[in-house]
Amino acid sequence: MRTLCSSTLIGEFFVIGFAGLVAMKDPDLSMATVWTVSGVAMFLCLVLCGLVTRPGGVALGWALQLALVASGFVVPIMFFLGAIFAALWWASVHYGRKVDEAKARFAAQGTQAGPPGPSTPDAA
Repeated sequence: MRTLCSSTLIGEFFVIGFAGLVAMKDPDLSMATVWTVSGVAMFLCLVLCGLVTRPGGVALGWALQLALVASGFVVPIMFFLGAIFAALWWASVHYGRKVDEAKARFAAQGTQAGPPGPSTPDAA
């Protein structure tokens, strides 16, 4: 799950940065405000890459997804991009857990089989 979720978060990192560039064009917003909010969100993406497998990591990821969709009120295209990344986040969590479960089952089967026996020499 960690790999899939981290990949989604790194993609979001770049999208948030580009959205900050677009938001700078809004005359009602100061550059300091735009880059403080964008910087915090980008930093959160990086931190969540390491926290995603810890308790509350996925929930924080969902909070980030909601914030990304809500950023559409400032940069309208973010409604669409936020929804896309929310869907990617869901898929990363859902399928990542399935992969982790399959890996655990495979590892358990490997330990139950025991060590391999002596190999037979090939007939030449």
